[in-house]
Amino acid sequence: MGAGESTVGAVVLDRIGAQAAVLAGLDDAVRADEPDAVHRMRVACRRLRSALRTYRRLFEVGATEELVAELRWLAAALGRARDREVLGERLVGRARELPAACGPERVAGALELWARAEYQRVWPEIVAALDSPRRRALADGLAVLLADPPLRGRAARRAGPELARIAAREQRRTAKRVRRALAPERDGGGRDSGRRDGAASDGAARDEALHEARKAAKRARYAGETAVPVAGEAAERYVERMKAVQDVLGEHQDAVVAAAALRENADGSGEPFGYGVLYERELAAGAAARRELRPTWERAAGRKLARFG
Repeated sequence: MGAGESTVGAVVLDRIGAQAAVLAGLDDAVRADEPDAVHRMRVACRRLRSALRTYRRLFEVGATEELVAELRWLAAALGRARDREVLGERLVGRARELPAACGPERVAGALELWARAEYQRVWPEIVAALDSPRRRALADGLAVLLADPPLRGRAARRAGPELARIAAREQRRTAKRVRRALAPERDGGGRDSGRRDGAASDGAARDEALHEARKAAKRARYAGETAVPVAGEAAERYVERMKAVQDVLGEHQDAVVAAAALRENADGSGEPFGYGVLYERELAAGAAARRELRPTWERAAGRKLARFG
């Protein structure tokens, strides 16, 4: 291997090391509930978990499984509060855009109180997670992995071709899930269901398929991010296209979650009419995202996208 050529193992370890540093540096900010701190820690967890899963074959068998599980646990503990924060911001903002006949400020006030109570209800879970032995063990486990990486021989391969090959694999994986999500009258497994349990059941299966496609697009995006130091603009273009897919699917998922929250809380809100109007708007937002998915995916589906040169 010529001078200046990186190995895929070195590039992946750099990625893991950078995200582990982000994770380690956010504990105090999260405890203080500083703006965006929970979100940044959750993203660092996701990027680390994605790297350990996507490139697991570079490591000895089983070497990363416990770290992946613990990162999933920490991200879940962070996510319950973060999801409520995002949901509250979405609903309150949209409530203020309601027509005057709906009482926008009253609806926004009711939603703001609900969102704050939900956030405060789950916040102790974050503090408990940060104080737990599992959090300290996770930090120690990442440090050990980086200090003495259990790499296999394939980690010594040239970075460029390997990173492109893996990005192409993640693109194909995303394509499979997007096709499944776009298929009409299908169940969650992508096959004709042979039965109809009603529109609600069909919609739930469709929404789950779209959510799975979103997770695949996110993992593909992270694979592209790992390749950027080696592949430059070509990898950045891959990241941009996968992020666009992720964003469309994220808007759909946000609309699904928002609609469910409005439906569940309308009766006790004191503002059922305003909640109902918002509910219909979230259904429309979800439908718009579904329509946007196909053209957005077509821009990310080309075989040449993952050819990093």
